[in-house]
Amino acid sequence: MAAGAEFSPAFTILEGSFNKENASNLKDECLDDGDSLKQASNAKPPRHISVVRHSMSSITLCPTADTDSDDGSICSKTTSDEKPAFLPVFRSGSCAEIGPKQYMEDEHVCIDNLLEYLEAPDDFPSPAAFYGVFDGHGGTDASSFICSNLLKYITEDAQFPLSLEKAVKSAFVKADYAFADSSALDISSGTTALTALVFGRTMLIANAGDCRAVLGRRGRAVELSKDHKPNCSSEKNRIERLGGVVYDGYLNGQLSVARALGDWHMKGPKGSSFPLSAEPELQELVLTEDDEFLLLACDGLWDVMSSQCAVTITRRELMLHNDPERCSRELVREALKRNTCDNLTVIVICFSADPPPRIEIPPTRRRSISAEGLNVLKGVLDGVS
Repeated sequence: MAAGAEFSPAFTILEGSFNKENASNLKDECLDDGDSLKQASNAKPPRHISVVRHSMSSITLCPTADTDSDDGSICSKTTSDEKPAFLPVFRSGSCAEIGPKQYMEDEHVCIDNLLEYLEAPDDFPSPAAFYGVFDGHGGTDASSFICSNLLKYITEDAQFPLSLEKAVKSAFVKADYAFADSSALDISSGTTALTALVFGRTMLIANAGDCRAVLGRRGRAVELSKDHKPNCSSEKNRIERLGGVVYDGYLNGQLSVARALGDWHMKGPKGSSFPLSAEPELQELVLTEDDEFLLLACDGLWDVMSSQCAVTITRRELMLHNDPERCSRELVREALKRNTCDNLTVIVICFSADPPPRIEIPPTRRRSISAEGLNVLKGVLDGVS
């Protein structure tokens, strides 16, 4: 498989997000999580990370407008009494590992400076960045094709950039159709697709499949995508409404995801609705100073690690060395130690040039029990025993 290329845009909340409370103890959080998510397979990961692909790039976002608005445009005009508007800094690093599988079918893309990558004209929305993870199955043709072409379909869409959410949804479907028309490729292969498009402070997450986007917000994990598993109630209802079935957790007894691009042996004529959907769910948010980094990863990571554990590990690593690439490698190593059974691809995107600050926990008032209360408690316990 070729290494993840460096790639592009979009936005509006269409589907909900999911939160988890911050874990105060990394060891407890991660150990409990690893025990509960341990794989049933006896496959063992390699002793060393051998076929590792990683990349890192960065761009500092500069003010490009005179006013700040809710749509993520940048403010460069402030008075001495005003606090400057938050300006994100895009720094990313990635790591991909074949894991215990025979073939590497994942692809990914990291573009911290989308304007430079596209050689965009002056009127192109700026600043901009694009990231994506594509978890292939049934071969590499689908993941490679979608990774190489999805950005083009987004930026060439008639709705771009005025209606980014429409442009991104349309691009996913167009890319899927274009893959079906590629006679030189195996159109029975498939891929999930998870992308993050950022303009200024506004970020749009688009997801079709079971890769996951998780935001690190002051040490707390905020899930920005939903895993499209066939057993998920909303996906199962959609599948059955369109004539499909979920058997033993698999769509039509064949596929472990409810949404994917490719897999044309499981789809009907183009333009019709079928149980396996290529349409992504979208989530938009405006980044703030509390939003420290974003994790994009395939299910090879999430099968053995919770969102909160991944955020806790990443934040700890960033505080040590402030290197997103090293963070991505550490997450991959940890997943291999936990005996993941899949390919692994992880992207870490930081929004500040500085490492995350230490979180100060305010002192709490110590509470004690009186001698009388202690005697009552002893009596109750003696009675129970």
